[in-house]
Amino acid sequence: MHSRTSDWENIFITKPAQLGIVELKDYPIEELRKYIDWTPFFLTWDLAGKYPSIFKNENYGSEAQKLYDDANAMLDTIVANKLLQANGVFGLFPANTINSDDIEVYADETRKGIIAEFHSIRQQSKKSDAVPNIALADFVAPKETGIADYIGAFAVTTGIGIESMVDEFEKQHDDYSIIMVKAIADRLAEAFAEHLHELVRTKYWGYASNEQLTCEDLIKESYRGIRPAPGYPACPDHTEKTTIFNLLKVTEQTSIQLTESLAMYPAASVSGWYFAHPEAKYFTTGKILKDQVVDYHKRKGFSIVEAERWLRPILGYDESE
Repeated sequence: MHSRTSDWENIFITKPAQLGIVELKDYPIEELRKYIDWTPFFLTWDLAGKYPSIFKNENYGSEAQKLYDDANAMLDTIVANKLLQANGVFGLFPANTINSDDIEVYADETRKGIIAEFHSIRQQSKKSDAVPNIALADFVAPKETGIADYIGAFAVTTGIGIESMVDEFEKQHDDYSIIMVKAIADRLAEAFAEHLHELVRTKYWGYASNEQLTCEDLIKESYRGIRPAPGYPACPDHTEKTTIFNLLKVTEQTSIQLTESLAMYPAASVSGWYFAHPEAKYFTTGKILKDQVVDYHKRKGFSIVEAERWLRPILGYDESE
């Protein structure tokens, strides 16, 4: 995919049904429960296998079943006693790509007031001529095309209240329940992200208003659009989280905080962007070279040393040279 005008002529862009920020306080856990992907839950306990076929595993099927039953019993207690709170916020905004790698976010459809700017990192590995090096910015129409495009951002947590539960289990020296509640909260956070993305696609943005997918389809990501997160392979720079948090007033709306290392607290939280482009896909930036880091530090407005610190896992050169 290239950021060229010709690529955008045949793309139908849907204006979101509801522009702006939407807050979801105290979202029902029992609703999110339906969206849980249980397969990663078993990996917490070092049990590999897909749900529900893992229950038929000759070596540890019965152990997996017990963990699943215990988790659901704990979920029943959490729901009945409102022990965990789910909070979320998301926003849909007019946006366009500028200078091929950055995304301008606008206050309204006049597209004059810039309220945020996201910075993407482009793949830099050598590929055949037919395969372009992509960046997340490629999934938003370039400003020079004159095409009005959009972007979304979100943050959700299901970890409000987990500290009280952990404290109680610690008093009882119940390590099993501590691991269990953390695993459940993590699964619920991912379920919230999945459910909210579905609501955005079908209702708030509405570009897939006729979508009818099963939970299995959702787990397989059989839908149009992606929700990549800062700190993950398509955008390894965690500092982009700060822009999302400022844009959506995340801490104010959800009580999720960013730590000094830009991890989210509570840990059972997910944040990221929404891209609706039909060709949008997850990818890995791979290693990048000094020239891109120099360009990136200028775009981000921080020093090369800071850029290298945040991008260290993907640097394709020795910083000391």
